[in-house]
Amino acid sequence: MRTDFFRRIYNSGNLSNEELKRITSFHHQITVKKDDFVLQKGQQANEYYLIESGLFRSYVTDYKGREMTTGFFTPNHILIEPLSLFARIPTKENFKSLTNSTVWKIDFQHFQQLYHSIDAFEEWGRKWMSNELFACKQRSIEMLTLNATERYKKLMEQQPDILSSAPLKDIASYLGVTDSSLSRIRKEITKS
Repeated sequence: MRTDFFRRIYNSGNLSNEELKRITSFHHQITVKKDDFVLQKGQQANEYYLIESGLFRSYVTDYKGREMTTGFFTPNHILIEPLSLFARIPTKENFKSLTNSTVWKIDFQHFQQLYHSIDAFEEWGRKWMSNELFACKQRSIEMLTLNATERYKKLMEQQPDILSSAPLKDIASYLGVTDSSLSRIRKEITKS
């Protein structure tokens, strides 16, 4: 098991090497093929994943039957559906691999056991969740206050790997624009 990979994700400076070793022992490596789902609408999440390689997308189907991308998950990040996992309810989202991927899975029960027995892991969890809440709020505000070009540029700056790996239709729905609008934005940015 790669300690540096787990240390990067569970980046609490207070975790001892022994605690990190205990945490990593509950993770199991799995391979996810391109176009496979790790969680689908109506299922209840019972685990979360640390992404070692690959790209995932989450999406919902809107009232018109269109797939709307709600998020992208890249290497060295956590793929999780917190509402389903922690509230123990079925998800309304789908989580699909856009590439062949390698992830480390930990189930909910083992997470709970670790969370309640390792103070530094509990501290990491609270910090991670507050960061995710902040990011969610920030994205909501940006969807209302930034124009499409600004949203695209921000994605270019913060997650360029998504632009080179994800299908354009998925990126367009994530940005809240049509495919043709995204093509126009990309051409304008290339010209400048």
